[in-house]
Amino acid sequence: MKEMYGVGILIAYFIKWPIFLGLPFLVYRGLELNYVLGFIWMVCLLLVLKDLVTFIKAKL
Repeated sequence: MKEMYGVGILIAYFIKWPIFLGLPFLVYRGLELNYVLGFIWMVCLLLVLKDLVTFIKAKL
């Protein structure tokens, strides 16, 4: 269980930005989008939005 939690932290904090920014670029350059990549990108989008909301709330 600790390993799964650790992998979740790695994805949530270190891999979300390259996936969030890189996948649209790769799709634009010809990569075929499938459901798994689309789902992973949507999860990264939600994590980025959560971080932005948390950042904005901290500033207020």
